Amino acid sequence: MTLYQPAKQATLYFIGVTTAKSSIMKVFPAWAEHLGLKDAVIEGIDFKLHDDPTAYRAAVEFIRDDPLSMGALVTTHKIDLFAACKDLFNVIDPHAKLMDETSCISKRNGKFVCHAKDPISSGLAIDGFLGEGYFARTGADLFSMGAGGSTIAITWHLMRRSRDRDVPGRIVVSNRSQHRLDEIKRIHESVESDVPVEYVLAPKPEDNDAVLAGLKPGSLVINATGLGKDAPGSPLSGAARFPEKAVAWDLNYRGELMFLDQARGQQKQRALQVEDGWTYFIHGWTQVIAEVFDVEIPTSGPSFDRISEIAREAAGR
Repeated sequence: MTLYQPAKQATLYFIGVTTAKSSIMKVFPAWAEHLGLKDAVIEGIDFKLHDDPTAYRAAVEFIRDDPLSMGALVTTHKIDLFAACKDLFNVIDPHAKLMDETSCISKRNGKFVCHAKDPISSGLAIDGFLGEGYFARTGADLFSMGAGGSTIAITWHLMRRSRDRDVPGRIVVSNRSQHRLDEIKRIHESVESDVPVEYVLAPKPEDNDAVLAGLKPGSLVINATGLGKDAPGSPLSGAARFPEKAVAWDLNYRGELMFLDQARGQQKQRALQVEDGWTYFIHGWTQVIAEVFDVEIPTSGPSFDRISEIAREAAGR
């Protein structure tokens, strides 16, 4: 007996941890009306962190087999869900194959398709707030805390040799468990890149503090751990000190956001640029909605600005 009831209208699923708290629950209906997605609705599916593979498979099999279940966006569980369900897909896109993750599930021409959209959405967000040629100008480092799907996508976007000189001087990835570090290192070894990468086991916030202390001025420092949203806390201790002119980016935009509070507390003194995850949220969702419903959504310009404005109004930001 399935846990899931057949959809009664075109349904996009949001697979996460605390999906009911996300702004997308208010934003999606407004976007659906704007985009002409008649009667389309969104529904959350919550799993525990690193849940039982059979739970992931039950959800994915239901979406595959239910006619009005159009697809899904996956956060937090991207790597675990891919490991549990990759044999269920007819098509796995090149990014998903490289990164061993699922961030988007769609159906197209009778095929059940797995996508990794984060390399696109994270790249759009980063290039938007850093501007063209940032790393070529500054020679700054990239330090990403958390070795999950978001860091895999972000580092892939920034380390590729095709970016020429606009790459970080050095990339450092930290994580609380060695397994994830080993996995991201394996993926990095398949990317054409000349950027040196360091992998740091960081079970305690003080371990990340130590990395922070050795970064160049202007470095991009990312909280990609989920701490502050999916779980309380920050990957940094209260004693952490950001490099001067660093860019502090929290991939979260909701929750207690302790990492953002730490950065804002040093913003004036250290001349920091502080970014939350709102623009990343916009790009991440619009990329998936475009794929699942086969509609064209621009990534910049007046039409994208209107999409962003609708989201802010709906979310009350």
